[in-house]
Amino acid sequence: MSDREDVPTPKELLVDLPNPLIPGFNPDPSCVLVDGTYYMVTSSFEYLPALPVYRSTDFVSWEHIGNVAPREEQVRLARTPSNAGVWAPTIRYHEGLFHVIVTVTASPRGCVVFTAADPAGPWSDGVSLDGIHGIDPDLAWDEHGTAYVTFSGLHLDGVRVVSNRGILQARVDLVTGRVLEEPRELWSGTGLVAPEAPHLYHRDGQWYLLIAEGGTGHGHSVSIARGPGIEGPFEGAPHNPVLSASGTARPVQCTGHADLVRGPHGEDLLVLLGTRAAGRTSPLGRETYVTTVKWADGWPYAAPVPLAPRTEPLDEHFTFTDPAALADPGWLAVGRALESVASLGRRPGCLTLSAGSGGIDAFRPDFLGRRQRHVTSVVETRIAPADGRGGLGIRLEEESTIALIAERAPAGSGIRVTARAALPTLVSTWSTEVAGDEVVLRIATEAPGEGRAPWLPSGDTIRLDVVDAAGVETRLAECDGRFWSVETAVPFTGRVTGMFAEHGTVHFADFSYHGVGGT
Repeated sequence: MSDREDVPTPKELLVDLPNPLIPGFNPDPSCVLVDGTYYMVTSSFEYLPALPVYRSTDFVSWEHIGNVAPREEQVRLARTPSNAGVWAPTIRYHEGLFHVIVTVTASPRGCVVFTAADPAGPWSDGVSLDGIHGIDPDLAWDEHGTAYVTFSGLHLDGVRVVSNRGILQARVDLVTGRVLEEPRELWSGTGLVAPEAPHLYHRDGQWYLLIAEGGTGHGHSVSIARGPGIEGPFEGAPHNPVLSASGTARPVQCTGHADLVRGPHGEDLLVLLGTRAAGRTSPLGRETYVTTVKWADGWPYAAPVPLAPRTEPLDEHFTFTDPAALADPGWLAVGRALESVASLGRRPGCLTLSAGSGGIDAFRPDFLGRRQRHVTSVVETRIAPADGRGGLGIRLEEESTIALIAERAPAGSGIRVTARAALPTLVSTWSTEVAGDEVVLRIATEAPGEGRAPWLPSGDTIRLDVVDAAGVETRLAECDGRFWSVETAVPFTGRVTGMFAEHGTVHFADFSYHGVGGT
């Protein structure tokens, strides 16, 4: 895993692999191969269902088959702040069971191990491991079947840092949740900040310890060490960090937090997180990417991560006359289970949201959304706001939102629609009124065009439109998307676009997402 030009890398094997591999807010990937099928999990932070599970047989087409934790009691996110919560899982398979280990930060659950016979679910309620005080846990078994948890010793009290001891390891009892020894310190990288995301692999009689360091921003890197046993001692590779985009102009930046897996052609692959820019900022957040690995002298070398978005468009349309419309595993709510936020059938043919907690800018909004997976996209919903106020919006966190809000016009007939762009220190609004009892709200995003100086790039463009019953379109606002990106709004997640209630009760007839291929 290196950028050295003198080390051959099988770049031709990446020709058929899209990058990002799993687009949109899908950071910290971990992957396992079982009986010819790949299973991937990624982080979900404050959102439920938590821990999406993806499946593939060819490493090209990935299906979202379920979520490890659809229930709030599995992760206990009720008071977890934005960008805390479910961080950095590892998925492994041992003796007929799939295991997902993860730290739930700012939650009573701490470090938790979930198990399932079928990765599509259902998964167990999880066993908390008392004594694992850190993040990014890995799970491995030695030749005797003893379970080891290797983790970043970033000890948090809520979101306050208590201590950081680098990479730690301890033997654990996965049945009782007991930690069987005081965690020991392991090799913690080359001296860059934030050693984290450890994974252990047994290969050719050696144990390899793969970590991330440099922080999850533009300094992000992958480093590796090896040793004779699962407990080490470990020595670092002479070419560490073995993968990094730091200081380069590569189209995929922030590359790190990697996991190693055997590819479909027998080659080794690294799945990892990365970001791609629209202008100079990353609206979709940290996504899952892949690159190839070549081994030489007992060390791995990786090709730089290419950008190759899927060329085919993506169209999703949900009509809420369908009682199974919310069964799709891609729906997300903030800190609460879907069924506590939305209901089907309360009004025939509609999805109903009631504003018990507040609008899209609330700590726990009455919000139901989906990940934005394309830089150029269109999202629409048809809303009847006679009994309240609500709409369609983009959420990064409660202080960084863009929304179209519909309510009954003050005169009593027609609908007033307000576009609202909100940042932590600034809120701007634009309004119009349209006739009728229903209105279509549309949010479109578009990749930045050419013509700006490269040192002054704009972000993507976000357009907020209204379509009345006669099909007449009105554009309320056009915003520069750089302010709603991971560099300026939130560092860990990405855009989630969806429906919300702000006051009273609102009804939605449908929801559609169109993503433009190649973006």
